[in-house]
Amino acid sequence: MELGCERIGEVLVITPQTDRIDAAVAIKFKDEMRALTTDGPERIVLNLALVGFVDSSGLGAIVGAMKQLALGQQLELASLTPNVEKVFRLTRMDRVFRIHISVDDAIGEPLHAG
Repeated sequence: MELGCERIGEVLVITPQTDRIDAAVAIKFKDEMRALTTDGPERIVLNLALVGFVDSSGLGAIVGAMKQLALGQQLELASLTPNVEKVFRLTRMDRVFRIHISVDDAIGEPLHAG
């Protein structure tokens, strides 16, 4: 699984270069997220614009990527496709993650504690 990575100011934007985050790539996704976020900035935005499908293993990998962040780091999501947004809403993970309409929207918003 390839993850694109770009630093925009104080924000690290990570973009999975795949249309699926599922059981076949979940472990590799989580491992690559750890490698990219270790010693990274406070704000990390996962850009899901290219991802059209997330299964329970993929959702677990995204949650796992959030849980393995260092103290003070925060994983936010951006550009969810309709199917992926539905998964987050149905599982109530939209209450766990800060979700932005777009990467531009995410970059424009400062980190809020809490």
